[in-house]
Amino acid sequence: MARQHRLTVLGIETSCDETAAAVVRGDGEGAVQVLSSVVASQIEAHRPYGGVVPEIAARAHVELIDGVIARALAEAALSLREIDGVAATAGPGLIGGVMVGLSAAKAIALARGVPLVAVNHLEGHAVSARLGEPLPYPFLLLLVSGGHCQLLAVRGVGACERLGSTIDDAAGEAFDKIAAALGLPYPGGPALEALAQGGDPSRFALPRALLGREGCDFSFSGLKTAAARLAAGLASEAERRDLAAAVQAAIARQLAAQTAKAMRLYAQAQGGSGLRLVVAGGVAANGAVRAALRAEAEAQGFSFHAPPLRYCTDNAAMIALAGLERLALGLASGLDAPARPRWPLDEAAARRDPIHVPGRKGAKA
Repeated sequence: MARQHRLTVLGIETSCDETAAAVVRGDGEGAVQVLSSVVASQIEAHRPYGGVVPEIAARAHVELIDGVIARALAEAALSLREIDGVAATAGPGLIGGVMVGLSAAKAIALARGVPLVAVNHLEGHAVSARLGEPLPYPFLLLLVSGGHCQLLAVRGVGACERLGSTIDDAAGEAFDKIAAALGLPYPGGPALEALAQGGDPSRFALPRALLGREGCDFSFSGLKTAAARLAAGLASEAERRDLAAAVQAAIARQLAAQTAKAMRLYAQAQGGSGLRLVVAGGVAANGAVRAALRAEAEAQGFSFHAPPLRYCTDNAAMIALAGLERLALGLASGLDAPARPRWPLDEAAARRDPIHVPGRKGAKA
């Protein structure tokens, strides 16, 4: 990991339904300190609709952004005059929300005369484990959330090679949609995990995707459809609990199996040294998923790393850290940096083998 200058960075995150701001400081030796991390959730605004409504999210960001930034600075006991740079999510995400946070960051950078860093939201998740512990590059990353599910070899700042991705739905989306079919409230993932406690995961047979297929890609659409059909015919709370447990086990099993393939490929490329698995994103907070991935990592000779639970879901501390790392290398953005609804970490792989093509629904990344 490159040595960092002592920098203090304000981070802003507005890619979905959390309005967040944070202040992170690097000590110049590679360690980081989170001085503040403020997240204003919009869950109650979206709950009646069973999911995030982009128009509602964008308007809420406009109403909340100034207050959230002011609170983050106040909790850090700093003013804008003491900030060395400002980082903001520039994509991928809901474009209306992304524009709000990025515009706020541009205004601060222009008014204060400090550098702007337009951060890829996925790069923020990639570095999020380093908010809890020193973690050098390189490492293998499983990024698993509501909108994203991919495996990446992370060589350094902004240097990512895609090893696998979902070919349809993300794991978090499957959790949420199946939870809705079970009549659980939004957000569905945590509610399904709670319902699964004490359930029998062997009671229901669920399809296993991509068996016998080479590569490290994921697929959750078949599981989502099968579980939703089963949910429609359940008659008791015990059956609902068992189906939730079966779904959770099936998702954890597929994540662990495909990650195991990636670990073997990664270990060969690394020559068997410096083997680290990082699991990040909202689904990384699921206990069954963490346990399955930790066990697989240990079996493959990898150390296991995950962010503290408060940094698994969307937050601005990870955006500030990604910006800090780039500023330490002299990498800043122009004030014309665009907001991007789609922004792959491995752009070469995205061009060579696109997951999303015009006219076809696909994963955000």
